[in-house]
Amino acid sequence: MTAPRIHVPDKAKTLSWELKDGTIELALHHPPCNEIGMVMLADLEQFVAALRAAEGNARALIVYSRQDAGFSAGADLRELYAASLGLTPAERVAGARAFLERIHAVLNAMDASPLTTIAAVHGVTFGGGFELALACDLIIADKMTRFCFPELRLGLVPGFGGIPRLRRDAGNAVVRDLLLTGRSFNATKAMAAGIVSQVAAEGEALAVARATAAQANKFDPTTSAAAKRFLKPIPREELRREIDLFCELFERTAVMEGLRKFVENTGTHPYLP
Repeated sequence: MTAPRIHVPDKAKTLSWELKDGTIELALHHPPCNEIGMVMLADLEQFVAALRAAEGNARALIVYSRQDAGFSAGADLRELYAASLGLTPAERVAGARAFLERIHAVLNAMDASPLTTIAAVHGVTFGGGFELALACDLIIADKMTRFCFPELRLGLVPGFGGIPRLRRDAGNAVVRDLLLTGRSFNATKAMAAGIVSQVAAEGEALAVARATAAQANKFDPTTSAAAKRFLKPIPREELRREIDLFCELFERTAVMEGLRKFVENTGTHPYLP
């Protein structure tokens, strides 16, 4: 299948999007693995503004990655560590809270969009990248995908809405397993747990997502949007409490030590033990 031409907005550096045949395709292309820092956050905010303007002309949204390493490795921890050096605990927490409030606004907007939203994922889908996928209605995973919440290794919890959204989709046993062990799930296990809706052959997640979007686009958009609101309530109170918990933990010196060890790790996969 020939990939469509990708429109790159004037100010966007880490992602791009295009509306084609009733589906908006959002491509993430920030090396090495779509780490979400200040630049990507600003680009995502620009995309959400464009999404609201385009919703009348579209029925589905696909989010995917153009990076070979995977969908997204999550928050840009190196940027977070560098920005936190030399700050008081209170200053670190204030900066973290401001970032989290902004990324939650982005993901809540995607979560609440009347469009049928699909994350086509492959490879590394960790932390904030996993949380981005969970904001979508459907996750279609390449069979080589790995899902993980590595935050406890840093002395933190997921901060982009991962706990409430995962609890919305999966049983508490699955949530506790991913969160408290820090180990990863492959696509097959994630599908069995109810996190993934379809597993695709290696390299085929985007093609399957496009076929799924075409099927969803056959239905009346008002009906689809109403069904989505009924099926997928946004756990706003839990999301607010998650920000508070993250900030409470982020104040501790143990977190800075965990971030330092991560930044200084020269291994191929610093996100894994």
